[in-house]
Amino acid sequence: MIAVLGRRPDLAVLGLPLAFVAAWGRFFRPRAQPVVTTELDADVLFEGQATTYRLKVDEELDPDVDLVVMSLLRTPWFRYDPPQAAVAAPAGQGGVAVEVGLRSERWGLRPLEHPIVIATSVLGGYRTHVSSTGAQAISTLPLRDGFEAVDSVPRPAGLVGLHRSRRPGEGTELAGVRPFRTGDRLRRINWKVSARTRELHVTSTWSDRDTEVVILLDTGAEVGISEGIDGRSSSLDTAVRAAASIAEHYLRHGDRVRLIDTGTTTGGVRAGSGRAHLRRILDVLVHADRKSRQQDENQLARRHRIRADSLVIVLSPLLGKAMLGYIVTLVHSGCTVIAVDTLPPDVADVIDLEQHDAKAWPLAWRLRLLERRAELDRLGDLGVPTVGWRGAGTLDEVLRDAARVASAPRIRS
Repeated sequence: MIAVLGRRPDLAVLGLPLAFVAAWGRFFRPRAQPVVTTELDADVLFEGQATTYRLKVDEELDPDVDLVVMSLLRTPWFRYDPPQAAVAAPAGQGGVAVEVGLRSERWGLRPLEHPIVIATSVLGGYRTHVSSTGAQAISTLPLRDGFEAVDSVPRPAGLVGLHRSRRPGEGTELAGVRPFRTGDRLRRINWKVSARTRELHVTSTWSDRDTEVVILLDTGAEVGISEGIDGRSSSLDTAVRAAASIAEHYLRHGDRVRLIDTGTTTGGVRAGSGRAHLRRILDVLVHADRKSRQQDENQLARRHRIRADSLVIVLSPLLGKAMLGYIVTLVHSGCTVIAVDTLPPDVADVIDLEQHDAKAWPLAWRLRLLERRAELDRLGDLGVPTVGWRGAGTLDEVLRDAARVASAPRIRS
């Protein structure tokens, strides 16, 4: 119209092809809205594992649709394949199916945004946005480091687990052969030794033992930088992964494990055993959050009651006064407490100094570390060892010392 009114044939030459494409797209646009469905190969992963996000467009695709493009909104702590998280596929008679690989790099429960799907007609003259159905979320469980401990429970409370007790009894581990005594079971008679010595002998065993292991997870604060499974770990990362590893170890050996999240009023898992109980603990660890509610010492003691003679493993950066006071309360109540220091060793290098006075902040941090060192020394005087988390073998020495102290005779005044 501009070319006709302005009597400009050159503008008509430029505008006619564009007008033709617009008319073509208008006439041959898709008549029906495509239906899109999404699915995940696995919605529960461990850190570092990958899955595939699949998008399918219905088989009865409009013949005028020429190309289907899917784009995922990038979510933190996921690595995509392809990296741009966008895939294009030509339309066919049997519909369209596109795939995007997802690799989870940090524990937690994270929803996936609905993908952006665009169906384009021939020559790109028309396109329509397609809405997908069904929200997707991926639960990433903390990676278990294969924790092991040589002496697991200093104070056994029962005769159910797989650890060897220091006293004879019904169990599975051989203690020796001894003469028969009144009360011994007939099935324990060792007939070979009895026939050779002409006296009844029985096979004695060490009794199996168990105890209640309490994992005290401090989620009141997060110190350090979290870079996922392939980078540096914050104090919360270390604590959550250590809690998963310790719980798996003790549950595998038949002990009862209880999880307490100090950052919430109701968070935690009651004492239990078995593989199903491990899954319950991992599901609770997925929801651990650094924005948890801060509680003082009295609130912790009132809301999280722990019975005496329990083995309490505290996973904390040990910077809060409330947590240190709660540890002292547990020691006075008769629990065996082991403090696992989750403070990153390079925390001084990763703190953002731009938010503080560049001259005063390093000095203030050194003073705080000196105060913390004095507080940990006082815990050591009360019999609470402090050890940094190093994976397998972290608690071997402190558990051995705790078992030695627990087996020593007590003097009553």
